[in-house]
Amino acid sequence: MLVADAALPRDGGRDRAVVDVAVGVLIRPGGDFLLTSRPAGKVYAGYWEFPGGKLEPGETVEQALQRELQEELGIVIGHAKPWKVEMVDYPHALVRLNFCQVFDWTGELEMREGQAFSWQHLPVQVQPVLPGTVPVLQWFADEQGFFGATYLVAACASK
Repeated sequence: MLVADAALPRDGGRDRAVVDVAVGVLIRPGGDFLLTSRPAGKVYAGYWEFPGGKLEPGETVEQALQRELQEELGIVIGHAKPWKVEMVDYPHALVRLNFCQVFDWTGELEMREGQAFSWQHLPVQVQPVLPGTVPVLQWFADEQGFFGATYLVAACASK
């Protein structure tokens, strides 16, 4: 489990509930992937992440991702391929990030929450990156044959 900001107290203590989150890793032909900034007023505002959001009761990960990306980005996704799951212990919440790869979508990107977006490749050029995003960057680095954390250092700087 990844622990973000380990020195800070945890809201709800040690026995807090897990929040399931659907996360879309949108990948264009050529390998560029989409990162969006967290909007003002949200925890970690200004940090860069892969888009997505919380599952509502009764939703599957794919249903939540379809809803969230329509609401946040104005796009309709095709199949969301389940990829990996990562637990992250943030001070404000304990989250289970359900990462899905998305290669097919329709519509033009509309940042409906006032966030910014950027198509990136390794090493990413936007900063700071949300802690829950870093494992995906490492997975990409591993797949592309880049070894060692130094390749991601620029992406891991914090505000």
